[in-house]
Amino acid sequence: MLNYAAIDFETANGNPCSICSVGVVIVKNGIVVKEIYRLVHPVPNYYSPGNVSVHGITKEDTDCEDTFPEVWAEIVQYIEGLPLVAHFSRFDEGCLKAAHNRFQMPYPGYRFYCTCTASRKHFGKSLPNHKLPTVSKACGYNLNNHHHALADAEACAHIWLALTEGRKLKIS
Repeated sequence: MLNYAAIDFETANGNPCSICSVGVVIVKNGIVVKEIYRLVHPVPNYYSPGNVSVHGITKEDTDCEDTFPEVWAEIVQYIEGLPLVAHFSRFDEGCLKAAHNRFQMPYPGYRFYCTCTASRKHFGKSLPNHKLPTVSKACGYNLNNHHHALADAEACAHIWLALTEGRKLKIS
């Protein structure tokens, strides 16, 4: 699968629809053709200290940003027809479904693939864990800014190609 969109969400709190940032990396024929990063005004709009300690995004960072429907309208045109790839995809798919539900948007049934599951199949017990930084390193990719949505999406894009095609991702 050489055409896909790697995606990552960060949330403001424990509610999966509280998306506060999204990163997307569009891959066509094994080449990165577009990267998108957006901060998002979360709904509900409050930040849990635990979430902030993970990604560093605060209410002040997103108060003037667009909400999910406006941001997603920009993104959807680039991912239409593409499968989505995420690390521990249940989380990201859950966020996407919750946001669509919260804003009463029809959910088009995106097909998700999981780099964590692919890592477990490929590496088995040869890795100490299957966390994103560990798998990235094992696939020859240096993840510098873990929990930044675009950095994590970039790592997923590289991991997916390495594990499914045995290739390195090219940047256009």
